[in-house]
Amino acid sequence: MRETSSALETEAIGEELGRRLRTGDLVLLKGELGAGKTTLVRGMAKGSGSTAPVASPTFQLVRVYPGRVQLAHVDLYRLENGEEVRDLGLEELLDQGAVVVEWGERLAGADGALISIEHLGGDRRRLRVERDLKH
Repeated sequence: MRETSSALETEAIGEELGRRLRTGDLVLLKGELGAGKTTLVRGMAKGSGSTAPVASPTFQLVRVYPGRVQLAHVDLYRLENGEEVRDLGLEELLDQGAVVVEWGERLAGADGALISIEHLGGDRRRLRVERDLKH
């Protein structure tokens, strides 16, 4: 468990994680709206070698950031059912690189790293790794 007191600190933790990513890694993020999930992903993209700007994929559902390891950024917030999730092609994305999923707890039965982010007020966040990457 780690606490951060700024977006830059949250992003730095994401960058550490991004450096560890390999093709086939799945990272599930859970936390309320505004918890800092996209900020963490911004760091993960940087750590995976991407220089692309990171934005929430809420309306696009999937954004892909090229780098040392391709990082697919998925947002399940607006999806209603499992069929819509299957249509995203997560298996293909995992074959091409790593995948990070906002609202990852909605991905029933997924076996990936699980990180919860709790908003503590102001710029403070608590990040808890509930399941780590398998390597």
